[in-house]
Amino acid sequence: MRLASTLTLAALAATPLAAQSRPATPTRPFGTMREQAQVQQQWLAKRMDTFLPALMRKYRVDMWVIPMREYNEDPVFSAITSPTTMAARRRTIYVFYDRCAAGGMEPAPDCTKGIERLALGGTSQGGVYTAVSSMKAVTAAVGGRQAELWGDEQWEALKKVIVERNPRVIAINTSKVFAFTDGLSSGELAGMSDALGPAWSQKFRPAEGLALEMIASRLPEETAYYRKHQELVWSLIARMFSNEVITPGKTHTSELVWWWRQQVADLGIGTWFQPSIEIQRMGTTSDKLGDDPVIMPGDVLHCDVGITALRLNTDTQHDAYVLKDGETAAPAGLTAALRNGNRLQDLLMEETRPGRTGNEILAAVRARMLAEKIDGTVYTHPIGLHGHGAGPLIGLWDYQDGVPGRGDAPVTANMWFSSELQATTPVPEWGGQPVRMAQEEDFVIGPDGKPQWAYRRQSELWLVKPKGKDKPKM
Repeated sequence: MRLASTLTLAALAATPLAAQSRPATPTRPFGTMREQAQVQQQWLAKRMDTFLPALMRKYRVDMWVIPMREYNEDPVFSAITSPTTMAARRRTIYVFYDRCAAGGMEPAPDCTKGIERLALGGTSQGGVYTAVSSMKAVTAAVGGRQAELWGDEQWEALKKVIVERNPRVIAINTSKVFAFTDGLSSGELAGMSDALGPAWSQKFRPAEGLALEMIASRLPEETAYYRKHQELVWSLIARMFSNEVITPGKTHTSELVWWWRQQVADLGIGTWFQPSIEIQRMGTTSDKLGDDPVIMPGDVLHCDVGITALRLNTDTQHDAYVLKDGETAAPAGLTAALRNGNRLQDLLMEETRPGRTGNEILAAVRARMLAEKIDGTVYTHPIGLHGHGAGPLIGLWDYQDGVPGRGDAPVTANMWFSSELQATTPVPEWGGQPVRMAQEEDFVIGPDGKPQWAYRRQSELWLVKPKGKDKPKM
């Protein structure tokens, strides 16, 4: 169902929860496709000017070479290309060279020349790169339409670029730990090594941290826009966990799953994973409920949902209670269970700061969690251009003592995370039956290093009222 779009997301965010009896979902929440592309192109240009020079110098790299072929793109592709570029062009070799380190010297601290950006094959990405389309244009781009670089000619063009610039280090994307920094395929590595020869190939160096942070780092402008993503997710959850969608005793969980999929499709956006809806019910187990149970009064509902728009992803888990006849609120024990989840979120936010690894954060959170006698687990992940994004893992559901390798990366400023976790609490009204409150809310690390919610967090259960009653409130 498509509602009128007169109530904007900004107005919805400013409305008290108690007054949000019928949240409206805008029909075009992020503008037209053209408007979205214009915003993304601005982000790309600024990211290249802001993050790339600092990261190359942080990791002491004066040249970074990223070759890829069509439909076998490096994971860094979406972080360095225009929103109108869907794939590499035949083969594209992106070359970044720090002109402040000319001749293999360390960058001069007062140098303002910046990073030279070349695309050997492909386009200029809206002026972000100097596009090289033939050997004649390797040193300087020339006007007019030319045949594209092809096959060995591309490697010859790369060698010419390298010889003229004489880099000290040639960073490449290979890694045994992070998929995001292992984008150089075996064929491209072999072709490049053969073409350049041992003198240059011996200067290859894995660029794990450089690629990881280039993908993970987000601009303040992106963070501001990301709030719109979160507001939209909240408005959709509010409608899904209501008697607009749920008729207790009739509605199956699968109907909510496909309602979500249809809503995001109707809005012209997407999702990076199949949503899920789970039920906890007094006196029974999930195994006994089956794969697609009917939602009943007294159930605790849990959703795991996300959207994808402007190449940015969200990941949200909320909990709801289906009111029984005569009830106006959830049992106190369920409210207390949610508070335990909120407290675990507090601990995570307090312990997450730049410079600490994911494993260090996990250990600190778990120590405090156990001291406060909270029965929980933490499995938080980065998010952004990818749903399970580039950066450190803060636990996995089955790795609560640390995640070797992927948990050893440090948190940096301008990263985003999904605070995925759960707290399990015995509920007196359910005869002491444990209830698992799994929650997930996206948060951002600002330029100042301080974490904050991208929008807000769930601190009250959504309430689903019987059909025909007023719309639910939190």
